[in-house]
Amino acid sequence: MNKEALLIELHKFLSPERIHRFESVLANRTRHFTVAVENIFQSHNASAVMRTCDCFGVQDLHVIANSNKYALSKDVAMGAEKWVDMHSYYEKENNTQNCIDQLKAQGYQIVATSPHTNDVLLPEFDVSKKSAFFFGTEITGLSDVVLDQADAFVRIPMYGFTESYNISVSAALVLHDVVTRLKKSEINWALSHEELLDKRIDWAVKSIRSGPQILKQLTAQKC
Repeated sequence: MNKEALLIELHKFLSPERIHRFESVLANRTRHFTVAVENIFQSHNASAVMRTCDCFGVQDLHVIANSNKYALSKDVAMGAEKWVDMHSYYEKENNTQNCIDQLKAQGYQIVATSPHTNDVLLPEFDVSKKSAFFFGTEITGLSDVVLDQADAFVRIPMYGFTESYNISVSAALVLHDVVTRLKKSEINWALSHEELLDKRIDWAVKSIRSGPQILKQLTAQKC
């Protein structure tokens, strides 16, 4: 069964209101920007970043777990784990490098959210480039692996005594700024037809009771 036919069958299990909600959300989803968090030791912070990604329509979150393994905090994520695609990096000798390599292979520039001699203030950041924003651990920030290979550095304006924002606040501030400007631009930031189709199927399966079993039965059928 091809994907279009499969989606038609899955939609039989969903209400028209649910289908309409999916279409409304997907119309604002993007992979022009993505987010990577490195070695976050407080799970509620990484979960809050996931929730922020969902709110701003960023489809993917990359979680690098070197010494600190990520554990989802469902009370904080508020269901965002169903709608945001999380990519985990914890099995390689250098998980950060693995993440960077994969993102660069997908055409992303690596953006370190950290003060640097070559940084730009957030409002001046060029949103036209496909970008992966990296956020570091709460105590030491981003690793040298990220800083040494970053294509750009962005700094969030601050006017108080403290040296940095909380990571989840930083992610929210960055995404609010860049996504708002992206949506006002003429850049083609939307998901492709194939990506939209895949997400429609994925979200339908996640919304149907016994969805995985129904999907298995349907995919076994011939058109």
